[in-house]
Amino acid sequence: MSGEEGDHDGDAGLAASDIHDVLRNDRRRLVLERLRSGDGTSTVSELAEHIGGVESGESPPPRNVRQSVYVSLHQTHLPKLDELGIAEYDSDAKTVSLADNAADVGVYMEVVPQYGISWAEYYLGVGLLGLLSIVGAVVGVPVLRAIGPTGIGLGLSVLVLTSSLYRLFDQESTLLHRLRGD
Repeated sequence: MSGEEGDHDGDAGLAASDIHDVLRNDRRRLVLERLRSGDGTSTVSELAEHIGGVESGESPPPRNVRQSVYVSLHQTHLPKLDELGIAEYDSDAKTVSLADNAADVGVYMEVVPQYGISWAEYYLGVGLLGLLSIVGAVVGVPVLRAIGPTGIGLGLSVLVLTSSLYRLFDQESTLLHRLRGD
């Protein structure tokens, strides 16, 4: 890379402005989501088919939509992801795979299903459940009074710890994964 402002070597990671610039574009975000949800590699045609379907709401997407997506991926989005070291784009073979800096971007990408909840909403719910349970124990709700505030606190601590461990092992861009070299 040339060393100009905004360019980064793989060891230094990405600047937050580069990450936000990448994620601001729907097509680049969809490329990364698709690669992360699969085995980390795809062809440009497969990506164009998927993104065209998302954008048009049709499966398979109309040919003109698929072609438009393909051209923009090939000319703009994939070269940008390649330049930043987020994806490796082989323009001759028309293949794309996740690269080293994909983990930097992955931290900012929480994919939530249409009827799902985000991790922030989950932890907010656990916190509210804990607060209401302790208040219930203090005011004398029979089951909660029997468990007591200490038991409720212990149970919620175990729930938060278990949830955090699941999240730690599920999220591939954590310090633990980087130290292991995954």
